Amino acid sequence: MPHPHRPIDILLSPSTLIAVVLAGEALAALLALSPAPVDDRLVLFGLASLGIQWATLGTLALVHLLRPVLGRLGPQPLAWACLGVLLVTTLLMALAAWTLMSFRHVEGDHEGALFVLRALALALVAGLLVLLAFQNHWRVRQLALRAKQAELEALQARIHPHFLFNTLNTGAALVHQQPQKAEQLLLDLADLFRAALTDSRQVPLREELELARRYIAIEQLRFGARMQVEWALPDALPDLQVPILSIQPLVENAIHHGVEPSAGPCRLRIAIQAEAGGARITVSNDLPAATSSIHRGHSVGLQALRARVQMMGGDVHTEIADRRYLASLRVPAA
Repeated sequence: MPHPHRPIDILLSPSTLIAVVLAGEALAALLALSPAPVDDRLVLFGLASLGIQWATLGTLALVHLLRPVLGRLGPQPLAWACLGVLLVTTLLMALAAWTLMSFRHVEGDHEGALFVLRALALALVAGLLVLLAFQNHWRVRQLALRAKQAELEALQARIHPHFLFNTLNTGAALVHQQPQKAEQLLLDLADLFRAALTDSRQVPLREELELARRYIAIEQLRFGARMQVEWALPDALPDLQVPILSIQPLVENAIHHGVEPSAGPCRLRIAIQAEAGGARITVSNDLPAATSSIHRGHSVGLQALRARVQMMGGDVHTEIADRRYLASLRVPAA
């Protein structure tokens, strides 16, 4: 699956393809309606449409073939490179059109050069307009992503204090009776907050699982036998990157709305399943007898996680089945 945050993937998206086709037809219609001395404007529209679509779609095809190289470019160099490809494609289309339609007998060979130059000038003007539109679209997209990231960080800031206070209270209770467990709790807490404060947005799946294990170990000290944890992991973990602290919100919701309200033992299950083009991580928990607050309580943490995952092309799905709440996180491969 492509990365939606890369500039080249915007150019090769279905919406861009549709926009290119429609814009090409609009340009062909403008040429057919221009005050030029022609006998049949429908024929002119058909020929212009054919030439424009061959040039534009040929450009996108070449960009796709050159994707391994062009994909490394930033938005502005990529835009100029695509403009160059468009001019080369237009040149080839104009030369082929002049040869096939045999216009040369009308006013001499110099008319062929003028025809090619007009086609290149038209492609240059249209390409510059598209270049400006693409750069503006990229800036707006980046601003929207930064605003979304700021919103997510604000949501995370609301979630972390609740966990911090509970953990410190648990550590205080263990200091005198079980000092070794209190020390391990503080070490696990330090690793979690070090991950929360890092500049990295993605980590390998195995590292994210280790952070989830540390979080579960901390909460296990709070709930003891009431919290029963099952792991269903493949022998070989998928080699992919996941958003940092993405499994922890799933576990946190399962504990907060499954273990805490339950009078007896509550079973948590963390499963990972490899899928075509990525992997699915599922955290499920038994529902307590009273489920009136389930839907309300699961919203904040999962809302923040869903937004983070959607930025990289994944998604979060929740459902209730067989008296269990399931939250699954799908992460695409790089």
